[in-house]
Amino acid sequence: MENKKHFVGLTDEQVQESRKKYGNNLLTPPERDPLWKLFLEKFEDPIIRILLIAAFLSLIISVVHNDYAETIGIFCAIFLATGVAFWFEMDANKKFDILNKVNDQELIKVIRNGKIGEVAKTDVVVGDIILLETGEEVPADGELLEAVSLQIDESTLTGEPLIDKTTNPAHFHSDSTYPSNWVMRGTKVIDGHATVEVKKVGDATEFGQVAKKATEMTKEDTPLNKQLDRLAKLIGVVGFILAVLTFSVLFAKDMFFGATEVPLVQLGSAGIVIIAIMVVLVKVWLPIVYDGIQLMGYDKEVPDSVENGSWFRWLSYGVVTFAVLLGVGFAAGLDITSAESWASIDLAKIILQHFMVAVTLIVVAVPEGLPMSVTLSLAMSMRRMLKTNNLVRKMHATETMGATTVICTDKTGTLTQNQMTIYQTDFFGLKDQQPRENSDAANLIKESISANTTAHLDHSNPVKSKSLGNPTEAALLFWLHKNDIDYLELREKAEVIEQLTFSTERKYMATLVESPTLGKKVLYVKGAPEIVMSKCKDVASDATPRLIKEVKSDVDNKLTEYQGKAMRTLGFAYKIIEDETPASIKDLADFDLTFLGIVAISDPVREEVPSAVKDCHDAGIDVKIVTGDTPGTAKEIGKQIGVWKDEDSDLQIITGVEFAALSDEEALKRVQGLKIMCRARPSDKQRLVQLLQQTGSVVAVTGDGTNDAPALNYAHVGLSMGSGTSVAKEASDITLLDDSFNSIATAVMWGRSLYQNIQRFILFQLTINVAALSIVFLGSLMGFELPLTVTQMLWVNLIMDTFAAAALASLPPDHNVMKSKPRHPNDFIITPVMSKNILFVGFSFVVLLVGMLFYFTKTDGEISAYHLSVFFTVFVMLQFWNLFNAKAYATGKSAFHELDKGVGFIIVGILIVVGQFMIVEFGGEVFRTVPISLKDWGIIIAATSPVLWIGEISRALKK
Repeated sequence: MENKKHFVGLTDEQVQESRKKYGNNLLTPPERDPLWKLFLEKFEDPIIRILLIAAFLSLIISVVHNDYAETIGIFCAIFLATGVAFWFEMDANKKFDILNKVNDQELIKVIRNGKIGEVAKTDVVVGDIILLETGEEVPADGELLEAVSLQIDESTLTGEPLIDKTTNPAHFHSDSTYPSNWVMRGTKVIDGHATVEVKKVGDATEFGQVAKKATEMTKEDTPLNKQLDRLAKLIGVVGFILAVLTFSVLFAKDMFFGATEVPLVQLGSAGIVIIAIMVVLVKVWLPIVYDGIQLMGYDKEVPDSVENGSWFRWLSYGVVTFAVLLGVGFAAGLDITSAESWASIDLAKIILQHFMVAVTLIVVAVPEGLPMSVTLSLAMSMRRMLKTNNLVRKMHATETMGATTVICTDKTGTLTQNQMTIYQTDFFGLKDQQPRENSDAANLIKESISANTTAHLDHSNPVKSKSLGNPTEAALLFWLHKNDIDYLELREKAEVIEQLTFSTERKYMATLVESPTLGKKVLYVKGAPEIVMSKCKDVASDATPRLIKEVKSDVDNKLTEYQGKAMRTLGFAYKIIEDETPASIKDLADFDLTFLGIVAISDPVREEVPSAVKDCHDAGIDVKIVTGDTPGTAKEIGKQIGVWKDEDSDLQIITGVEFAALSDEEALKRVQGLKIMCRARPSDKQRLVQLLQQTGSVVAVTGDGTNDAPALNYAHVGLSMGSGTSVAKEASDITLLDDSFNSIATAVMWGRSLYQNIQRFILFQLTINVAALSIVFLGSLMGFELPLTVTQMLWVNLIMDTFAAAALASLPPDHNVMKSKPRHPNDFIITPVMSKNILFVGFSFVVLLVGMLFYFTKTDGEISAYHLSVFFTVFVMLQFWNLFNAKAYATGKSAFHELDKGVGFIIVGILIVVGQFMIVEFGGEVFRTVPISLKDWGIIIAATSPVLWIGEISRALKK
């Protein structure tokens, strides 16, 4: 304890100067994107982008044919998907803002102009002398000038709930994360009081620096976005190849084998125009060519002149190309002034018609329902996960949890209960260690715990009591409370005469009371067991009195056992004081005490954590503990939850200082094998996350403190605690409202199930697209028009797909997904099994549908309206039955398994059949349908149902 000094503090002028030089004690709030920008971000989805291209191409066709239904439908699909995504994220952010309110206007005691006063936290400046007392939060970083029995809760910065602070260099801790004579913003005074000179304020504080890193932009793309980007490229390439092939075949067919002979000179001039147009549109088609090259495994980047070149530049190139080719043609004898040298209006119409067919193929190739499916799946999962205590702020985080391969978890509050609890008591003379008994020893122990403390319990919340003050002392009060003993009543009866608070120098606390238990003055002492025992002469016992040296060996063995389990231990003693004794309380506590016993105290592991960690291990997810705690404590917790095994070596545990000393190359070799990082600082945790990402891992990080915020921000998924700091929650993607690791395992299950649901929809959607694309392609080559009208395709491609998206998105999560290993981040979302299924089923439908077209076609080449209605209904019913096959994908079970739990799926199935019936029966000219007889309805339903039955037989044979 230091000598008292007189502090004057800053003058008003010095306060102003300091504020000008170092700024206010304000943290720069994280920039929030305006709502319009958040909405535009939804258009960055790769599938939405390709859908926009299809929409504008469709618009060109609509202008030519003066029919805008398809274009309006595609734009509706775009705005529906982006609108739903925007709404759900905005709604989640509103909930988050309510959860995350911060108060920066609390009053702080400062010395200014030689007087003590109070100023708002934001008005504290560098150089201020501030006074801190038990229970107060430190408003800024500063150096201790005086410290009396000072203990700080640094869990927001290091994860350590209790750190001793002092100004005495002899008691500095060399292995502490931060200096022993410094206190930092955001930490809390647990015990004692202090005088501090402020050294850093606002963003310059450690808290501010960590908060800044928590809001830095990160470039990590989500696994789902990577897969959707690859899928968009594949769809674009397939559509482009088919479009080019169709245009080329139709162009060659009409130019060389058509009824009208086209002069060679006109073909040449048409070629010049087409080449010039291709140059102008190079920014459209060349990236698709490069996408195809990348899909084949070659890492080729689009030339910068194409990627970043302006449209005006390529328009100029097109004009120049046209002029050069025209010059070459002129030199070769082309008369550019003659009308006969150019394509006729009829020829131009034929070329334009073929171009429209090619564009139609691209439009048909794009799955309009896919963005809606992904959005609905993510949005519905967000809502459902809220019921399992996961508040999802960023939509894609839901799915990314399913791809997680590594979880870096904080210890305090996530793996443990963040409440110190009595693990074991070893009191002499206390039978069965039950404090309820009415013996002298029991009464002394109860009175000692109740009176010799500065802690309190807050029972205002009927669900969970809270400790106020030193958490170790509160654990003793909780022990009494658990045994139905009112510590407050005992404390009030025992009048405190004098008290010596705990200090790091003495390592014990002493309280002199008028004891109603003994009717005398009693001195109660508690502290480090070895210190307390050294002051004792004998042991409290209801039997024959024993000397302390008789039990010391047994007590030491128990202490070694408890400390080996990284537990805190306390020793208790007392002394009866005669009235005439004149000595000070410190002198009285130095000798002739009677030893009561010891207790072991720990922050117990949450009950559900070991099983949740096992679930993660079974699911192929590596769990790493990253904590500010000591190596011993971290190892013990690791053992209890199943992360640390007896056979593990020192290579699998590292301190933050040791990790920082490693080069990136050395650290990269160590990170995957690491199981525990202890004494970790914010920068260490962030570096660990980034190095793990370099190895190809998908990293989720949990944390509740400001120290966790940078890592939460840089992780693929950041999971903050509902009780955590505002900085941690701001940096995270998901907030665990119950602070439990078990909720993380639940989030992984949801994420994997969600990914399966998206795969199911892709399987269903692309089967439709393969069938529709093939019919358009073959139909154009064979000479008959598309047998489905624009409005019919709108029903199939938009409404029915949206229904299917809702049906598959509403499927409940499958617990079996936790039995498989995480998918590789680079694995394509369309698996080889899915590819075979899509192609086989899609082409089977094509064969059946093309056969029907030939069967229904009359001798004059026409198909009746009735047969076209039958064709339309068969097309829809084939997809209806295939929806059941999509539901059963990857489950290995029948499509009817747990059908009763998929209420949404059943409702959507009914809506599709009812909707199709209503369209056919009452659609009339709008849908180009006529009513079908009930007999034919029955035949169509029965004839198309083998799609499901064949799937059921196939699944049964694979079991």
